Amino acid sequence: MTTIHIHTRPDSIYEFDARGVAKRFRHAAIFGALGALHPGETMRFINDHDPLPLLEQMQQHFGKAVDIRYRQRDVGSIVIDFVKQ
Repeated sequence: MTTIHIHTRPDSIYEFDARGVAKRFRHAAIFGALGALHPGETMRFINDHDPLPLLEQMQQHFGKAVDIRYRQRDVGSIVIDFVKQ
């Protein structure tokens, strides 16, 4: 008998710390990570600034498929949950 292991859960939260990603790769890495999420999973995005242009691009690309929820919005410390619908 073959056992298949799925390493995701619909309520999983995956941390993505953008501060450690080179700026020239950052948006591509974020979009790739969001595209890999399964419905119900969350990518917890951590950054040192509010990524307003990125959020606009995400809404254009993903529409209602990704819900954006700020967890922390302080100067120098931004935490946003991106929830795949």
